[in-house]
Amino acid sequence: MSSDEQDRPRKTLTIKKTARDAHAEGSPKRVRSGARARLVAQQERAKDNIERQKDPEGYQRRQQESARGRKPAADGGRSAPGRGQDARGSASRGGSPRRDAPSGSRSGRAPQRAPRLDDQYIAPATPAGRFYDPFEDDGPAPTFAPEPDYEDAAPEPFHQREPQVEVRSRRPREPRQAETFKVFAPCPQGLEEALTAEMQALGYEDAQAGRAGCSFTADWSGVQRANLYSRLATRILVQVAHAEISHEDDILDLARDTPWERWFGAEQTLRVDTSAIKSPVQSLQYCNLRAKDGICDRLREREGERPNIDTVRPDARVHLFLTGHTATLYLDTSGESLFKRGWRLDKGEAPLRENLAAGMLALAGWDPAAPLLDPFCGSGTILIEGAWIALGVPPGISRPFGFERLRGHDAYRWRDLKDDARSRILPQLDAPLVGYDLDPQAIEFARNNAERAWLTADSIRFEVGDARQIAAPADHGWIVTNPPYGERMGTEQDPDLWRDWAACLKRNFAGWQLHAITSDLTLPNQMRLKPKRRVPLHNGSLDCRLFGFELVAAGYRDA
Repeated sequence: MSSDEQDRPRKTLTIKKTARDAHAEGSPKRVRSGARARLVAQQERAKDNIERQKDPEGYQRRQQESARGRKPAADGGRSAPGRGQDARGSASRGGSPRRDAPSGSRSGRAPQRAPRLDDQYIAPATPAGRFYDPFEDDGPAPTFAPEPDYEDAAPEPFHQREPQVEVRSRRPREPRQAETFKVFAPCPQGLEEALTAEMQALGYEDAQAGRAGCSFTADWSGVQRANLYSRLATRILVQVAHAEISHEDDILDLARDTPWERWFGAEQTLRVDTSAIKSPVQSLQYCNLRAKDGICDRLREREGERPNIDTVRPDARVHLFLTGHTATLYLDTSGESLFKRGWRLDKGEAPLRENLAAGMLALAGWDPAAPLLDPFCGSGTILIEGAWIALGVPPGISRPFGFERLRGHDAYRWRDLKDDARSRILPQLDAPLVGYDLDPQAIEFARNNAERAWLTADSIRFEVGDARQIAAPADHGWIVTNPPYGERMGTEQDPDLWRDWAACLKRNFAGWQLHAITSDLTLPNQMRLKPKRRVPLHNGSLDCRLFGFELVAAGYRDA
């Protein structure tokens, strides 16, 4: 260097602080959070783990010094930093770097290796004396149970360890209440009390007898069960609308405001029937038309199309019932009448409906475990109904229902309900069931009907025979019959028929009970028997009586 250069004043490089730097010095130190903070904490843990494995004693000494408030030595505790060195172990400003530092390391530390999976993590201690948790912002740290002392106790075999099941307290969910409907079940007049008792036995505790039927409440599953199990009901009608009316056009508004789209739409066919009791309307046909128009208008407005009308085999049936100044709309869930069980295809003259036959057995108080005899069996309706009652066969087990063609029908649940009913059917009868009739063709019809009802020849014995000459199959039992009257009597009637039959009953059936339905109210006088009971019944349009007698050998005179 020349003398001119030595005398020339030297320039020093200075860095002026900006307002941003001054603000940064006065502000608190930035604290990292979130994913970046977790990454930095993970890197710090890996670094401390490497240092602990290389020099455990020096690592522990640095931790103790850090806890006392002093910075640990950068050389592993071998020497403390001098005045000319900063906290990172580098030379002071203007000095030379350390000679023992590798050339590839900027901070003078040994090159780090990647942490392994088997490295044990020891969290560094903070000046406050507690462990630093990089995730402490996410919530309180979990507490751990102390580890057992495995040196004193032998390990328990794995197969003897009790499984640890974590039990969580959970608030029970409130049961969902099913929608309930008002239901009306019509039946032949005279069977109202018997039908109400049947519905209560099926689980409908609020069943109440009404005019020509009974009413109760049930959910949709209960509606299906009533169709399947009821032996006395004619239909199961679900009430969907009810209102007071002053004119026939009010029926149109009532039908239009009812949500029919819940159950059927334009893809189903429709039939509407109307009946009335003491209603001031002039024409039931016009009321029926108003109800049908209201239903079709509703579906056309909601779905753009109206259903077709089918009066023979419709998919959906609606019943309008008028009484006084009220109108009630019912959805028919049964389809065809419930007395059509599906097994009676061969009919004799003036056949007895199945639900009326079951009602006669109910009113007679017949014990299903006792013998049953029908000396005028015809097509076998009373005996086949009695066999199904004794075996526990649901009357609707082999027939379709109207609700199966409605919207939202759950076919799987309905199948499970029928499977459960089939599983409860008994394999055989405990007492004999016998039927007689003078007409061989009627006996053939009865046998065919029994075969379609899955009853074998051992279940019911049908024979051609005269009621005046039959013998009792047991020492006690019930005789429930529909003797010939009206059309079945014909023009030629034997005047001694009833007297001879009574003589046979006195001679062979002492101790039995007799119940006979007839429209001839003079039948007890002709038989010279005094009835214990007489119950008004309707067999179709005929006003009949069900007469009940107790047959005692010493109680009658010889004919």
